[in-house]
Amino acid sequence: MARMSADERRESVIRAAIVEFACGGYYGTSTEVIAKRVGVSQPYLFRLFPSKQAIFLAAAARCMERTREVFAQAAEGLGGEDALHAMSAAYNKHIADDPQVVQMQLQMYVTVASAEAAGDLEFGRLVRAGWLELWDTVMAPLGGDANEATTFMAYGMLINTLTAMGFPPSHRVWEGFPSASPEC
Repeated sequence: MARMSADERRESVIRAAIVEFACGGYYGTSTEVIAKRVGVSQPYLFRLFPSKQAIFLAAAARCMERTREVFAQAAEGLGGEDALHAMSAAYNKHIADDPQVVQMQLQMYVTVASAEAAGDLEFGRLVRAGWLELWDTVMAPLGGDANEATTFMAYGMLINTLTAMGFPPSHRVWEGFPSASPEC
């Protein structure tokens, strides 16, 4: 069996961290459980990332980056309502295929709120920067229409909330934000 490079191992840690933080949140997830999921020791984990916060921030950045990529790929070459429907369907498929995405997003917001209340602004900086990139990615194919982008993002947050609460897909469908498929 071939040995993984440090970059490949780092990638494994980020993937494992998304799963673990999505379930336990920042404060409820130990680095030990992430190391165990990856199959490395904690000391090796800390050679890859300097702290638990760095692991969480890498996982949060990856989650937001992947969502942005889903929107960008779906809207490529499209505009207006066609882009809106394509991004909607792609996001619904994305969260159906990778359910940890929604939980990780929600954990990011909870962590930002609690960390900033304690005076730690680093979490918020990353999440706000990611949101601005997401916003720009959605706005461009919608013709720079802030109202359309706001509505789209609001529906997305509603979908996240309904999904997190376990509502069936039939409760997450409305005109302008269709489900990717009945199985989503």
